[in-house]
Amino acid sequence: MKQDALLIFIRNPELGKVKTRLAKDLGDEAALGIYHQLLGHTRRIALSVPVERYLFYSNFIDRKDGWPEPDFKKYLQPPGDLGDRMLKAFDQALADCEAAVIVGSDCPGLSTDILQTAFTQLQQNDFVIGPALDGGYYLLGMKKLAPQLFLDMTWSTDQVFSDTTARMEHLGASYYVLPALSDIDYAEDWEQHGPLIDRE
Repeated sequence: MKQDALLIFIRNPELGKVKTRLAKDLGDEAALGIYHQLLGHTRRIALSVPVERYLFYSNFIDRKDGWPEPDFKKYLQPPGDLGDRMLKAFDQALADCEAAVIVGSDCPGLSTDILQTAFTQLQQNDFVIGPALDGGYYLLGMKKLAPQLFLDMTWSTDQVFSDTTARMEHLGASYYVLPALSDIDYAEDWEQHGPLIDRE
């Protein structure tokens, strides 16, 4: 029986290159430190679910970081905009797996329960999606590749979640909506939602 797959998109943690909006308020070093905490949180949650794990780096594959192999299969994110990259990652995973769920690495509210619910709901729905409080989404899952959810999409707006679910409905597909969570983009996001990490 095929396993399910968890796809994780991360940025290589380099000073001045991650969480740039956060860095405007707190400085580059503080932003990098926060991102390391978010990476650690995402890694712990990913390891808590019994699935295949695909880790996609933004710039280069780091064999000596804290993401252990073979627990994580490591790849470079493919070229293109966010939609192109996610589509190609899903295509790669679904060739070998029953269902696939993708997450980023900046959601302190992500939990084992959220991931387990996502995979469970994919047994009876075509898609699962986790809305972010900024209007995007922090999680997307599917069983069959659906390029329509990624192509000609305007990313990084407060309409991404609503546009994506509208496309699901246009396909006549069923989908399950997870609890809304916050991404960390600004200092106030971290102040409000960062403590979720400490309660693990």
